[in-house]
Amino acid sequence: MSVRELVVLGTASQVPTRHRNHNGYVLLWDGEGLLFDPGEGTQRQMLRAGVAAHDLNRLCVTHFHGDHSLGLAGVVQRINLDRVPHPVAAHYPASGQRFFDRLRYATAYRETVKLSEEPVSGRGGVLARTPSYTLEARKLSHPVESYGYRLTEPDGRRMLPGLLAEHGITGPDVGRLVREGRAGDVTLDEVSEVRRGQRFAFVMDTRLCDGVYALAEGCDMLVIESTFLEADEKLAVEHGHLTAAQAARVARDAGVRHLVLTHFSQRYDDPALFAEQARAAGFEGELTVARDLMRVPLPKRR
Repeated sequence: MSVRELVVLGTASQVPTRHRNHNGYVLLWDGEGLLFDPGEGTQRQMLRAGVAAHDLNRLCVTHFHGDHSLGLAGVVQRINLDRVPHPVAAHYPASGQRFFDRLRYATAYRETVKLSEEPVSGRGGVLARTPSYTLEARKLSHPVESYGYRLTEPDGRRMLPGLLAEHGITGPDVGRLVREGRAGDVTLDEVSEVRRGQRFAFVMDTRLCDGVYALAEGCDMLVIESTFLEADEKLAVEHGHLTAAQAARVARDAGVRHLVLTHFSQRYDDPALFAEQARAAGFEGELTVARDLMRVPLPKRR
């Protein structure tokens, strides 16, 4: 199977620190690359992480606060400078069109690549369907309009060798069974089982809301902000953010397999505290406290 992994470019909230760049995340998925929330410095972080402009097919911005979008200008210009040979789509809140326009044309450059603007509005919904995934968005709860994103791979079928042998299905008949759903008197359902498609969600600045739970439901990997620790929950609610414990409870209740916490406030010095509070909140799956330039593979299929 092609590579499916998250490349973390930056993990800081609001301002970069000595050890954490502004936000930036690239999801590599079967030969495509989706760049989420390119904050300031993203172009350089891509270079350090070994991600090229040619790897990018979609730009997905959750909202237009600077730590999630100031790097967009440099990334768009780099895509054109490098003459990326395929079209690139940009998804972002429609209410922030004026900000997208300013960032896209922040300075003079030569446009060589087709960049399609595909803004999100209302409560969100399906944004794109490809053979490898469906991309959708859901509205979140933040002082400015914000959306989270989710990729869902179509379900497939897993052939069961024992049942194929039992029914005498071999060679070209297997291919015909897959294509046509039947080979002679044997149906596909009799010799295979559903192979559940993988699911990935990206949730940034938000309070707890219906959109968070809808995006997280049944995900193999959930990348989610955990700006604050539990002692500062009131601040989190006031400013439209989550704590590590809140994020972990969402993941626990949604059946998430791998939880990636990120978007940390500069007020905290010890990243281990985020993991401790996530575990204390009852999340028992795979847990990663993100750090800049790390690569996190999606979990293998069950």
